[in-house]
Amino acid sequence: MIDHMGITVSNIEKSTAFYTKALGSLGYVIGKKNPTSVSFGVWEGHGRSADPGGDFWISEGTPMTPRPHFAFNAASRADVEAFHAAALAAGGFDNGAPELRAHYHPTYYAAYALDPDGYNVEAVCHSR
Repeated sequence: MIDHMGITVSNIEKSTAFYTKALGSLGYVIGKKNPTSVSFGVWEGHGRSADPGGDFWISEGTPMTPRPHFAFNAASRADVEAFHAAALAAGGFDNGAPELRAHYHPTYYAAYALDPDGYNVEAVCHSR
């Protein structure tokens, strides 16, 4: 199990605004905030973070090449839809609307958005 992960972003303020809105739809809030890094975590409800500092970090720097893809677990299909809408409203770009993706498995419901630096961010629900 992954405890935490981090990526580098070109503009910490812009990415903080994006992830605050996009991940906020999944219950994430800012855990720690420094001038060049911010952590996000869920401390109540579905997907609770085990790390008191949060399980997702962004740090200002040169974005990674190639850009990794990462997925956040959603409690429901409605949460996947809320993530996609929030990501687009926060300035992200559509990279796959919410839908069932049965080629992964019969109940794989996901949506994708590109963040301001082009990272492919996914929300996925594995439940019916």
